[in-house]
Amino acid sequence: MTKTLCLDFGNTRLKAAIFEDEELKEIVFFNDNTESLHILSNATSFHQLNHLSHLPFTTPVAKPETIGADRLALAAAAVHYFPGRNNLVIGLGSCITYNFINKFNEFIGGSISPGMEIRLKSLNHYTAKLPLVKADWNVPLIGYDTNSNILSGVVLGMAKEIDGIIDEYNEKFNNFNVLLTGGDMVHLGSHLKKKIFADPELIFKGLYAISKVNNP
Repeated sequence: MTKTLCLDFGNTRLKAAIFEDEELKEIVFFNDNTESLHILSNATSFHQLNHLSHLPFTTPVAKPETIGADRLALAAAAVHYFPGRNNLVIGLGSCITYNFINKFNEFIGGSISPGMEIRLKSLNHYTAKLPLVKADWNVPLIGYDTNSNILSGVVLGMAKEIDGIIDEYNEKFNNFNVLLTGGDMVHLGSHLKKKIFADPELIFKGLYAISKVNNP
């Protein structure tokens, strides 16, 4: 049995997924620090994902070196689970990333927009009186006070954005998968009208797929 540790270095903490062969067994959290990289580099067969990594797809875009590691991992997961298909992977993190991988396993780009936390914080930061509201999934269409007005605008606005982007892709590629992942799935999933394959751990599964290519 082969054990693989896949690491996601976030802004404030480190998440790690433990795989036994191809099965994800456990996810653990650590305080993020640079010493972790030195320890792993010295004690394990360690590969840090970057634009020079071997990937199970190609990146025919203008500047492949600027593609974020999170987007590379999501694209790898799409290719691993749905090879030879058009795939739109939507990541709901600090930003919403739309990542399109065509049926030839080419990552051809997508788009980036502000995520839920950024939107909520910006309303508080750039206005004189609006409060900082905690994200929630249970929001009304018609807000009845300041907090519910903000949640209605942010949560339902994001849901309509995602539905609209999917509609645009559907006009161009009428046969494709939509994959959804990220921490804000719990707030947005029930408000989306499209049938979507949702997996909160998709980024780890993509990292595992990349590890198989770089550490066979």
